[in-house]
Amino acid sequence: MSSPYYEIVQLSDGEIALQRADADAESEPLVRITFSEEVKFFLQEQYVDVAKAMINTGIRVVGQLQDGEDIESDEDEMASRTVH
Repeated sequence: MSSPYYEIVQLSDGEIALQRADADAESEPLVRITFSEEVKFFLQEQYVDVAKAMINTGIRVVGQLQDGEDIESDEDEMASRTVH
C-alpha cells in the first residue's frame, strides 16, 4: 500500500524531487524540478528553497482542485504584460 506521506528530496544528479516517503530506490519520483546551471549559479544553494516552494505551491493547488475551489490565476494579468 502506498504511503500517504511524501518527501522532497535532492537526487544524486542535483534535481529536486517529490516522492512517496516509502519509495524504493527504483521508484520514479512524482515530480522533478531541474534548474539550469545558470540559475543554480545565480541562486547558489537557494535553488533548493525555490524548488521546495514550487512543489509546496503545486500541492496546495492540487488540494484546492480536489476541494472544488477556483484557482486564482495571474494569466489574465500576465497576458497584458510584456516580459523583457
